[in-house]
Amino acid sequence: MSKENGWAAINLEMPERIPRTEYSAHFHWDLVRKVTGIDVDQNSDAQTQQRASDAFLKAWDYGFMWNIWAHSHNCFGDFYTKMGHASYAAGGVDFSAEVSCPFSDPEEVLAFRPTEKFGKIDRADVLRQINEDYRFNCEHYSDTVCMTGTYISCFSGLIELFGWEMLLLAAGTDADGFGKVAEDYGKFIMQYFEVLSVCDSPVIMIHDDLCWTSGPVVAPEWYRRYVFPLFKKATTLLRDCGKKVLFTSDGDYSVFIDDLAKCGMQGFVLEPTTDMRSMAEKYGKTHVIVGNADTRVLLSGSKDDIEREVKRCIDIGKNCPGYFLAVGNHIPPNTPVENALYYDEMYRKYAKR
Repeated sequence: MSKENGWAAINLEMPERIPRTEYSAHFHWDLVRKVTGIDVDQNSDAQTQQRASDAFLKAWDYGFMWNIWAHSHNCFGDFYTKMGHASYAAGGVDFSAEVSCPFSDPEEVLAFRPTEKFGKIDRADVLRQINEDYRFNCEHYSDTVCMTGTYISCFSGLIELFGWEMLLLAAGTDADGFGKVAEDYGKFIMQYFEVLSVCDSPVIMIHDDLCWTSGPVVAPEWYRRYVFPLFKKATTLLRDCGKKVLFTSDGDYSVFIDDLAKCGMQGFVLEPTTDMRSMAEKYGKTHVIVGNADTRVLLSGSKDDIEREVKRCIDIGKNCPGYFLAVGNHIPPNTPVENALYYDEMYRKYAKR
């Protein structure tokens, strides 16, 4: 019933059972092994890992599978800032100490024009790759709603290109000049939105990390002037083509909920720092809401803490027809397996409306 419940929630039809999703729990191999009985870990071959992940998603009854295609490695080639990567995945297989930036000072950033650097995309080839990725997910995760989208919609694209140091220096040196860079980036990335509007996936995820845990990275009015017009244009196109459009950001983006709703976003994926109660009070009947259980509670809380956190989220979301429970930000591999299993138990206990 997970796919049916997922579609019902996306269509604001209030399924009898609250659906849920998670983001990387299917790579928490100790948890996956416990849930599925498949002997798998970070050293297993790709086929075994995929089979185990497939089985885990089915066992945990995902309402949808969060997925995007357009990322820096697909859209920028090798021209982006490498900021290294801390160990997150089991066994630290994702650790990287590689740090490099193609820009040496903020003046180079302010002079940069993505449309000139990257030019026009091969739309037919991009469409082929997006559809192949979507069909792969539909094949492997057939019991859940699948989707595609873009990770580098605007601000996240600028982070990937420039890295945090150069981005903040450029924005601090000349906010309007940096806004012109963002506007030109919007012209470049709009090509991908145009392809997404005609792809096979009926659901499009727009990801953009607008905020830190403490809120916006730059002045809110800067986003309203230079980022949200692009979102409005892209979302209008996607919705006119019949797509369901959902939005994801890290951090606390409570200050931008009204702006994003005005842009035409039909749903919000949020971490625990964003105020879900206020969001539900204002948009709970009209928009999809996904979240916002705190991963820190699963990491170090007691069973009572975990139950309270699940109940907190479901008490807010149960009257929202498009609500999905999810842990933000992820259930990392260092989460105790018994805590993750108890979280699942509490979800099943309270999920029925």
